Amino acid sequence: MPVKVYNPTSAGRRNSSVQDFSDVSRQTPEKALRFRIKKSGGRNNSGMTTSRFRAGGARKLYRLVDFRRNKFDVPAKVAAIEYDPNRNCRIALLHYADGEKRYILCPEGVSVGDELLSSQKLCEVRSGNSMPLRFIPSGLEIHNIEMEPGKGGKIARSAGNAATLAGKEGDVAIISLPSGETRRVHIRCTATIGRVGNSDFQNVRWGKAGRTRHRGRKPHQRGTAQNPIDHPMGGGEGRSGGGRHPCSPWGKLAKGGKTRKPRNPTNRNIIRRRKSRRYGESVIRK
Repeated sequence: MPVKVYNPTSAGRRNSSVQDFSDVSRQTPEKALRFRIKKSGGRNNSGMTTSRFRAGGARKLYRLVDFRRNKFDVPAKVAAIEYDPNRNCRIALLHYADGEKRYILCPEGVSVGDELLSSQKLCEVRSGNSMPLRFIPSGLEIHNIEMEPGKGGKIARSAGNAATLAGKEGDVAIISLPSGETRRVHIRCTATIGRVGNSDFQNVRWGKAGRTRHRGRKPHQRGTAQNPIDHPMGGGEGRSGGGRHPCSPWGKLAKGGKTRKPRNPTNRNIIRRRKSRRYGESVIRK
């Protein structure tokens, strides 16, 4: 989907671009698969801010997306491709042969009228079909990958993303993630063949602060511009450099600091960690 650039009729238009929604075939979502969710504004049930710089934004309805793909061996036809305000990729509305309707993440190359299938055994290897990793040939691009069998896809769900099935060893499949991480997953976990569509989303330039506010994002205040009581890098006469490595208001390093729990049970499934932001090198797990 191409990106549309307008003439610089104003300061905000000068450096902004929008997506061409020519791939969207339907404007209104399926009524039975949508519902309204209350915004939290980044606050918990006590009213305390737990996620900073979130507030406002345009009202939107949540679309119920099927990440499990657990309607097996029932052919489905792609009835429409729709815009989803809750994610950066498109969603496809499937009409199953038994009359049920479900949304899925729209893979690249899938169009209205295509027939897709989800199965627990070997089926046709084509973009949009879902099956366990044991039946998917090595070297293919996959997305919406389960980390545990039956729990639903958790990996590679963003626009333009895809992991690669590197190989299989016994009951374990080895996948290479877009971040550079190599991970073990059980071969009973399901995945969808192909790459997530709408890869041009990364080329959109928002252009002005107002468009970011419409997405529910507030301005980010620099630490060096705050007072010492509010941030470790605050204070100082004039424009100070901070005096320490960049960190959060609670002292957690912002560049190169470890964020993963050292005793996370899933650490044993990581073969090669993603590239370090500090050194630009991947870490091999012994």
